[in-house]
Amino acid sequence: MKIIVPMAGRGSRLRPHSLTVPKPLIPVAGKPIVHQLVTEIATILNQPIDEIAFILGDPAFFGDEVVSSLKKLAESLGAKASIYRQLEPLGTGHAIMCEKESLSGPAVIAYADTLIRADFNLDKDADSVIWTKKVDNPEAFGVVNLNDKNEIIELVEKPQEFVSNQAVIGIYYFKEVADLKKELQFVLDNDIINGGEYQINDGIKRMMKAGKIFKTGAVDEWMDCGNKEVTVETNRRMLGFLAESNVELISEKINVENSKIIKPCFIAEGVTIKNSTVGPFVSLGANTIIEDSNVKNSIIQTNATIKNATLDNAMIGNHATFDGNFTTISIGDYSELK
Repeated sequence: MKIIVPMAGRGSRLRPHSLTVPKPLIPVAGKPIVHQLVTEIATILNQPIDEIAFILGDPAFFGDEVVSSLKKLAESLGAKASIYRQLEPLGTGHAIMCEKESLSGPAVIAYADTLIRADFNLDKDADSVIWTKKVDNPEAFGVVNLNDKNEIIELVEKPQEFVSNQAVIGIYYFKEVADLKKELQFVLDNDIINGGEYQINDGIKRMMKAGKIFKTGAVDEWMDCGNKEVTVETNRRMLGFLAESNVELISEKINVENSKIIKPCFIAEGVTIKNSTVGPFVSLGANTIIEDSNVKNSIIQTNATIKNATLDNAMIGNHATFDGNFTTISIGDYSELK
């Protein structure tokens, strides 16, 4: 089995936090988004992973440190890491074809801007499985249309009239991913463009037309990391799930003086908390300092300094300094508010 992770986008909706760190590498509940996603998929597939292929963007942004992190991730799961580049933002289909050397055999394709909790039961009668989540507002999503055999016969983007309430979440299984490769090559060769880009959906639609059987897979939880608001919410939900699983989230190597920690929280080593209340649902990166503050439902990255603050629904970057009375804030790396 292979896992293929397109992650070449710059994550503009999560700025300023994605200005210096690629969005999939931003920690949520103490671990980078892409690490959380790939580890969860590998766990629930419950079968050996031979290769994890990552499609990155410009090396100037997705540099050696990113590559090293992803290689270590693959190695930790017993897999080989393959690194490919998409140097132009030409769409999801184009991104996948940038690593066509790896497009053979069974594979899961997962976009690295979402987190899930699920039980993957791969339908042996299906040529492909597309994971979906029931939503209350299907008109805001791409959804699947099913026949009376519960087979996917159509993908519909943001339908104005009701088609189904099963939204596509961006995780796909292909029994033979070379079938997708063949159809996406046709899409590229014939310049089939939608929304100004080459889309994975056009390759999937051609597979359906050729008679391939597509089924749905359901996820228990679908958590977005597209912007600051939903990323803070995802952090809250992930901390809750990890706490329920009795995962140890607070390092023993922290300094706490005259302070209270309300779980669940992720607190990395080297953190100092003085005269403060932290939690619930707070993630603190390594070597961060919290003084004379109340912090809840927030993400604060590494080496930050927070003083005299009351924070709720906040997201603060690495090496940032905040001293004040604002509450709902979002400041990026190396910023200062005093």
